Amino acid sequence: MWLLRSQLAELRDEVEAGRAAAVERQHALGKRTARERIDLLLDEDSFVELEIYRTHQARGFGIDGNRPHSDGVVAGSGTIDGRRVFVYAQDFTLFGGSLGAAHAAKIHKVMDLALAAGAPLIGLNDSGGARIQEGALSLDGYGGIFRRHVEASGVIPQISVILGPCAGGAAYSPALADFTFMVRDTAQMYLTGPDVVKTVTGEDVTHEELGGADVHGTRSGVATFVHDDEESCLHDVRYLVSLLPSNNLESPPAEPACGAQSDERPRLAEIVPTEPNQPYDMRAVLAELVDDGEYIEIHEHWAGNVVCALGRIDGEVVGVVGNQPMVFAGVLDSPGAQKAARFVRFCDAFNIPLVTLVDVPGFLPGTEQEYGGIIRHGAKLLYAYCEASVPRVQVIVRKAYGGAYIVMDSRSVGTDLSLAWPTNEIAVMGAEGAVNVLHRKRLAEAPDPDDLRAELIQEYRETLMYPLYAAERGLVDDVIDPVRTRAAVARGLAMLRHKRRQAPRRKHGNIPL
Repeated sequence: MWLLRSQLAELRDEVEAGRAAAVERQHALGKRTARERIDLLLDEDSFVELEIYRTHQARGFGIDGNRPHSDGVVAGSGTIDGRRVFVYAQDFTLFGGSLGAAHAAKIHKVMDLALAAGAPLIGLNDSGGARIQEGALSLDGYGGIFRRHVEASGVIPQISVILGPCAGGAAYSPALADFTFMVRDTAQMYLTGPDVVKTVTGEDVTHEELGGADVHGTRSGVATFVHDDEESCLHDVRYLVSLLPSNNLESPPAEPACGAQSDERPRLAEIVPTEPNQPYDMRAVLAELVDDGEYIEIHEHWAGNVVCALGRIDGEVVGVVGNQPMVFAGVLDSPGAQKAARFVRFCDAFNIPLVTLVDVPGFLPGTEQEYGGIIRHGAKLLYAYCEASVPRVQVIVRKAYGGAYIVMDSRSVGTDLSLAWPTNEIAVMGAEGAVNVLHRKRLAEAPDPDDLRAELIQEYRETLMYPLYAAERGLVDDVIDPVRTRAAVARGLAMLRHKRRQAPRRKHGNIPL
C-alpha cells in the first residue's frame, strides 16, 4: 500500500509540475502556466482539482503515444475571499491547450457544477483552438461549452480571461460570457487568423492588429477589461467577483453602511459647469457618489461617451450608467447604447440596483449612424431599462434632450426615483435649436435677428426649461442641491431595497438585437 501511495504521489507531482521544457517556453513568452494562474486567482490552498488524470482516447495522426494526464486543461473549484467559484485554465504546455473530447468534457463538468452549485464560473483561456487530430469531436466539444454558457446566462456570473491565443470558434466562449479580460501583447482573439485574412481579402495584418487586446478593448468592444500583465488582470478578476452575487437568487455581497445617507459632498457643486455646453468628466461625479471613490469601470476604453461602472453606495453594490460630456459631448450613439444596454441587463439579471446619471444632448445625428442602425441600437437601451425590475434611481445632472432623455431611464420608462440638479434642462431639444425651428420665419424677417434670437431663447428657457418645470409636472421627484446627491441616492436606494415586480407571463421578450 505504501508503494502504491508513493507512486501515486509521485505521479501527481509530475502532472502538477508539467514538462520542464514546455514550462520554460511558456515563461519565455511572458506567460504563466495554468496552475500558476490559478494560484494567483484563488485563495491560498483553496483549489480542488477535478479529473487530473484524465487523458484523451483519440487514435491516429501521431497522437496515440502521447496521452498526458489532464489533457491540456486544469479544472476545479476554489474560493475568492472565501466565496466559492469554479474555474478552468487551459494549459498551453500540453497540445498548445487545444480542445479535444476529453479536454471539453472537463470544461463541461466544471460548467455543470458551477450552475448546480450557483457559483461564478471563470475560464482562463490560452489555446490554439480545436484539436485537429480529433476532428468533429473537437467541434462538438465547443458546441457543448457554448450551450452551457447560454444555459448559465443570467443565472451565474461568467467571466472569461484571455491570456494567450483564442482563435476560431473558441472566441465565442468569451463572447457569451458576462465579462472578458485580455492581457496586452500575449492575448489574441479572432475568428480567422492573419493567414486566412490575407488569402481571402489580400490584407496584411498581424495577430495583434487583428485581434489584440487593444483592438477588442477600444474598437470591437469584445474585451471588457484590458491589462498590461497577468498579475494585475487576475487581481481585477478577484475585485470584480467581490462585487457580484454568486447567482441570480442572491444579492451582491454588502459591506457595513458608512453613513452615506447623511453624507454631503461639496465638490459636487464645483465639478459640473452651469453652462450646458461646457465639458466635464462624469467619472468625477461618480467618484463622489460611491464609497471611498472606488469603482470598476466596464468597457473603459470602448464607447467612451457612456460610462458604466460597478461600485458601492453605503455598502451596497450598485451599477452606474452615465453620459460622458468629455466624449462627443455625451451624445448617445450606437456603440454607447449597446454598451449601456448590456450592462443594464446584467445588473438587472443579478439584482444590482441601477443609478443613471443624465447629461445628454440627444442621439448622434448623421447618415453613418442612421445607416448603421442607431434606431435599433438605441432601442436596445430603451428595452433594457423598460425590462429592468431592480431598484432604479435617475439623477438629471444637466441637460436631457429628446429621445435620449427618454431612454436614459426616465420616469416614463419606469425609473423608481427621479432626482434633478438645479441645472437640469429637460426638453425636446436645446433652447437654441427650438427657437430656430419655432421662429425661423420671424428671425429671417427681423432687422436684428441676433438680438431677437437671444430674446426668444431666454423666453423659451424661462417658459419650458426652468429648474422646477419637470418637477411641477411630476416627471421629477425632487430637485436637490448637488452637494446632497450622494445622500439622496443612498436614501432612495434604501427606500427601494425590497422592491418586487412581478414580470408578465411569457417565454421571453424579443429584444431588438
